[in-house]
Amino acid sequence: MGKTGVAHFLEHLAFKGTTRIGTTDWQAERVLLDQLDQLDGQIREAIATGKDPKALQAEFAQVQAQADQYVKSNEFGQIISQAGGVGLNAATGTDFTLYFYNLPANKLELWFSLESERFLDPVFREFFKEKEVVLEERRTGIDNPIRRLLQTMQDQAFSVHPYKRPVIGYEEDIRNLTRQDVQEFFETHYVPSKLTIGIVGDVEPQQVKQLAEAYFGRYTPKAATPSTISPEPPQTAPKEFTLELDHQPVYVEGYHRPAINHPDNAVYEVIAKLMSDGRRSRLYSQLVEQQQVALSASGSNGYPGNKFAHMILFLAFPKPGVSLEQLAQSLQAEIIKIQQEPIDLRDLERVKKQFKAEVLASLGSNGGMASNLVEAEVKLGDWRKLFEIIDRVEAVTPEDIQRVAKATFTEANRTVGRLVSKK
Repeated sequence: MGKTGVAHFLEHLAFKGTTRIGTTDWQAERVLLDQLDQLDGQIREAIATGKDPKALQAEFAQVQAQADQYVKSNEFGQIISQAGGVGLNAATGTDFTLYFYNLPANKLELWFSLESERFLDPVFREFFKEKEVVLEERRTGIDNPIRRLLQTMQDQAFSVHPYKRPVIGYEEDIRNLTRQDVQEFFETHYVPSKLTIGIVGDVEPQQVKQLAEAYFGRYTPKAATPSTISPEPPQTAPKEFTLELDHQPVYVEGYHRPAINHPDNAVYEVIAKLMSDGRRSRLYSQLVEQQQVALSASGSNGYPGNKFAHMILFLAFPKPGVSLEQLAQSLQAEIIKIQQEPIDLRDLERVKKQFKAEVLASLGSNGGMASNLVEAEVKLGDWRKLFEIIDRVEAVTPEDIQRVAKATFTEANRTVGRLVSKK
């Protein structure tokens, strides 16, 4: 516990505007926002000491209503929409926060103006309203049994790395967050050295460079804070857990694997596709179609993120009348098979073609190209490496697959999760 979920919370607040966008009178609004912060602290202190907070809460509501009178709701989005922009959104994952939308090419300078200003001069208005939105989002996620299963998998499989924690944060942490907490996080992490921009479209590179210097050049240079992320130590013994929920049974098992920049990453890509990607995968064809012990079987090769050492997961829903242990035995048989038997070259070629087609398809739109280039730059250190992955996958051999499978799919490296039905 502490201050988890700040990155996600800040993502929400980044759409609230600046001292010029989203307000009719910033100076008047500012005074009221400061009052709200003070009242919030007094309310929490009163509750902690057993005092009645009703009078403070009534005053808080009154000040909140006064502050709301100055808010121009969603003005940032309206400016983009009026300029022909679409797809305004953002997402926070375990590895980064991504902001994105599409604008006509002749609105390039507007993009630079808006984006540079909202991260140069942000105002975290409507903070307490947005806190309730985030808490409701978290409650909705907690009510999803599969999300609970996977979140518990993270918590059990990781001991020290931040991948252990939910991106949205723990409820107590969210409730206790202050605007000052978010401001400190912003000043620490939203610095030029951590900002990566991807622009794809009918634009002139020289013009893009000039606009970037003009607008983002206003930022004060600031070095990134040294990373305090502790590497996850090797798992040396099997782990397992069971959840009892009002849901059909589910079985999941995961294995630690190295980060995306590891030389064997392409091998893991091939193994994941061979084992659990689509109806022609081994788990689906064997567990669902041939043995008929599962209703579905799938997997993930980058859970819960992939910039750092993470996990490869396999998840299956047993068919009625089939126990989770029967399902686990069938899944283990397929894992042993990939360790001991060389893959058929025709299957390997099929998987390689499938991977290449998916990569090229992901680059088929401006938005897809931009997000993939940015991700490669952030995670691999060079956007050009995005185009090397196809060649690396093409070079994977049956011997590579057996070598990596034997090293990864060991009992000591395995975490097993079972969701059993209350009924």
